Amino acid sequence: MPLTLSDVDRFEASRRRLEAIAYRLLGSASEAEDAVQDTFLRWQAADVDRIEVPEAWLTKVLTNLCLNQLTSARARRETYVGEWLPEPLLSGDPMLGPADTAEQRESVSYAVLAVMERLSPNERAVYVLREAFDYPHREIAEILDISEASCQQIFHRAKKHVAAGKARTEISDAEARRIVEEFLAAATTGKTEPLVRLLTADAIAIGDGGGKVPARAKAFEGALAVATFMRGLFKPSTAKRTIIGGSPDVYATTANGAPAVVAVLDGRVVGIMCLEVGADGIIAFRNQVNPDKLDRATRIWAASDHGAPLMEAAF
Repeated sequence: MPLTLSDVDRFEASRRRLEAIAYRLLGSASEAEDAVQDTFLRWQAADVDRIEVPEAWLTKVLTNLCLNQLTSARARRETYVGEWLPEPLLSGDPMLGPADTAEQRESVSYAVLAVMERLSPNERAVYVLREAFDYPHREIAEILDISEASCQQIFHRAKKHVAAGKARTEISDAEARRIVEEFLAAATTGKTEPLVRLLTADAIAIGDGGGKVPARAKAFEGALAVATFMRGLFKPSTAKRTIIGGSPDVYATTANGAPAVVAVLDGRVVGIMCLEVGADGIIAFRNQVNPDKLDRATRIWAASDHGAPLMEAAF
């Protein structure tokens, strides 16, 4: 039986929520879009008149599609070239979803998405549905076909894992820009010492090029190693311009609610560096340069007002 316009409208009313759930579960905007589209196809094939609570039905279908995707993704990532990092979302992207509470903001932070890669699919699903979308344990248990007691245990275990690997410092947009400005000023002095002063002793820097753009497979660890790497990264060179295809402009913005450096060349986002900041300084730099994971960022960038670059023709 074909869907009526009313049935389509009911699905569309849930689309943004479904996309926000799928992104948190998968760490990939493109995969999240695919999962939501697959959910729509199942909605289209269902006898929707017999579905009593469409929101619950759609959430269950989507979550299980994402769990299947996570299981297969783990196998694919074993052969991924270099480090796999989530796809960052720039400020204003509707896929970021709700940000009314500290828990909702944390659940989509780049640092937490990276930590959640270490959770099992079920742990990730329970954590996201409970922490970010405030689903009762009873409903989550029904979605995952587990007992409510098991759901509660999984949630506590997942929350403990996530809490052990994340910074809890919340930063305003103005503060995020100040941090990026201070970092770029230090990174372009040609000296290591100004950068070291901004970093925690155990700071790390890691990048994801997906085998398409050079990125170190192993993280730089420690303030001195990270500062040395950053000093070289922001030193102009013909080699960098050849790899990128030109000399990009560099902007300060936020990605996933945290300070970020965005490199833009001819309107195309060619890199997003996400900064994780704690009380004692910058804890981590996670640099996404895989072009496959920057298409959505380029679309969002083109539709936004981002002001003047902090650095023109940076590299």
